[in-house]
Amino acid sequence: MKEDMSLDLEANEYVDWKGRRMNQAKGGGRMGAALVCVVEVLENMVFISNASNLVTYFHSSMHYSLGRSANMLTNFMATSFLLTLLGGFISDTFLTKFSTTTLFGVIELIGLVILTIQAHYESFQPGPGKGPSPSQAAMLYAGLYAMAIGVGGVKASLPTHGADQLDRSNKRAISSFFNWYFFALCTGGLFAVTLLVWVQENKGWQWAFAISAVTLFLALCIFAGGSPFHRHKFPNGSPFIRIFKVFVFTIRNWNASPPAPNWDGTGGRSTIKFRFLDKAMANDGIGKAQVEETRAFLRLLPIFAGTIMMNCCLAQLQTFSVHQGMTMDRTLFRSFHISSASLSAIPLIIMLVLVPLYDRLIVSLLRKLLQKDDVFPPLQRIGLGLLLASLSMLVAATVEVKRRCAAEEHTRISVFWLGWQYLLLGISDMFTLAGMLEFFYSEAPNTMRSVCTALSWCSTAMGYFLSSLLVSLANSVSRRFHSGEWLGGNDLNESRLDLFYVTLSVLNFLNFINYLFWARWY
Repeated sequence: MKEDMSLDLEANEYVDWKGRRMNQAKGGGRMGAALVCVVEVLENMVFISNASNLVTYFHSSMHYSLGRSANMLTNFMATSFLLTLLGGFISDTFLTKFSTTTLFGVIELIGLVILTIQAHYESFQPGPGKGPSPSQAAMLYAGLYAMAIGVGGVKASLPTHGADQLDRSNKRAISSFFNWYFFALCTGGLFAVTLLVWVQENKGWQWAFAISAVTLFLALCIFAGGSPFHRHKFPNGSPFIRIFKVFVFTIRNWNASPPAPNWDGTGGRSTIKFRFLDKAMANDGIGKAQVEETRAFLRLLPIFAGTIMMNCCLAQLQTFSVHQGMTMDRTLFRSFHISSASLSAIPLIIMLVLVPLYDRLIVSLLRKLLQKDDVFPPLQRIGLGLLLASLSMLVAATVEVKRRCAAEEHTRISVFWLGWQYLLLGISDMFTLAGMLEFFYSEAPNTMRSVCTALSWCSTAMGYFLSSLLVSLANSVSRRFHSGEWLGGNDLNESRLDLFYVTLSVLNFLNFINYLFWARWY
């Protein structure tokens, strides 16, 4: 299907479902973008239902320790998001985004089938009071990381495929799509933390995994059936090989004089940053487009790095916050007990209200009042999200102090006290993730949109890895200078989770100051 073409495909960069070149004005549109959002509702429902509560499966069903279970979950989440770089690389280099989404969706489905089989048959699970055998652990990890590989590919290619259905020059339409894509994430998440989490805790994990597998299969069928309504983008060859060549020839030509600042005739700001890369053009094999591609990618990296710490806070919602909830009063209406993992429904419901209000009402009013289209650009939204993350951890520390004091008096406070940290982190995630998806897609070179958009998810991955590292560091330092580990053992009442949350709040505020510098630099 792929034909010989230049780096900039311009008007003929799209094909229809049969591989025939098509005009950008035909196919896709809002219908194609809306179908992507529907598919994401189902896919994220599957992913979040497991991400929000797998720590209890590891601890109660597979008999791993509390700390090991928390790190297993954060490592799984981190790997899933880190693998978006692989998915983005494949969709930019070898396959269309549609094909990449389908392929990795099937891999994710295989992982769910493996987990379903293990949860259904007791012979694949450890006995009472025993840890998993090597073969049982191998089966668990095979299912988990097949799922992680699948999630990575889908998360990288699906949102960019949806945005490709729209005219990239229409910034308002692109911004609106990513707002509604986030709305789809929240919708799927809401079903996950209510319906599927209830199934996990009341009907068993074998039913929860089975329902997840059926749901994902339905999502893949809908996606495949919508192929005729989509326009598909050609892969453009390996962007990393081109970037590598630019660096190689920059080093080779280090003593050469770079071209004048306005060598492209525009005098644009993109020629100001990393001007040393212009030295690569002293070699006939490197063109202007390749240097600009490299320059654009490098300029995104400080923004990407500035969002990692915020995602470290999000990791707490699937780990320690869940364990907090298990020690609190979860009674609702006297007889009904809610799952602590279902608390994340609170910010999700609020997000489902705020996203339409923001996209359809607030933005429109601000555009009229300020008389400009770009009223709340992505970099500003990301910065607000980072600040809220710091505040959320301070609130989380306060709630944990209140919970421990109640435990010392042999009472329990309501689990809804955790709602405040869930709410603040939920709003933080809305501004940060939606802003990152839009920013990286809009600012990315035409040839590597999937890879650059994958940076949004890769930031989440690095945040989860950082969370595991900080837990280990906190335990190591507190063990040396304190009477015991802050986060050690299985009894949360003997831990100092409040001090860990305060540490995260301080680190996030320092990170926010760092982000402000790089946002102004950009």
